[in-house]
Amino acid sequence: MEKNISIKTIVAIGIGSAVFMILGRFGAIPTGIPNTNIETSYAFLALMAVLYGPIAGFSIGFIGHALKDLVSTGLPWFSWIIASASVGLILGLSWRKLKVNEGDFEKKEIILFNIYQIVANSIAWLLIAPTLDIFIYAEPSNKVYLQGIAAAISNSITVGVLGTILIYTYSKSRVKKGSLDRE
Repeated sequence: MEKNISIKTIVAIGIGSAVFMILGRFGAIPTGIPNTNIETSYAFLALMAVLYGPIAGFSIGFIGHALKDLVSTGLPWFSWIIASASVGLILGLSWRKLKVNEGDFEKKEIILFNIYQIVANSIAWLLIAPTLDIFIYAEPSNKVYLQGIAAAISNSITVGVLGTILIYTYSKSRVKKGSLDRE
């Protein structure tokens, strides 16, 4: 783990949080389950976490979701903010294994990425968010676990499709390590 956060990572956190907030506010599709949407913001969070690591992923998920809540309802919902941060953290743990910045994101890496994102979404939305909803806000368990199931499924599909496309497209813009010959 790096001792200092680079300026590049700090800038990525700032820009990433703003984009997460905008996508969360304007790029969400209602599922029909109260307060639960299909969120394009998690595909973007996945890209940023894979590119900049766990600190950036955690920070973008936390700050971006908090800003989205403040802008949309005026009240931060901390159980889901913490869940979003955990998605970013877990996805960020894959950044050294995936090496997307080196132009590598083929079948093996796509499968590994999707294992990470399904685990991240499952932990966040089936465990963290509903459990904290019950402990922090005294929400009824049947309601919050239904919301959690909907969020886990919709976010896993969104990240699996849009996140994979974003990361794959980004990786193709990078020069593969060792692909340039010296003349």
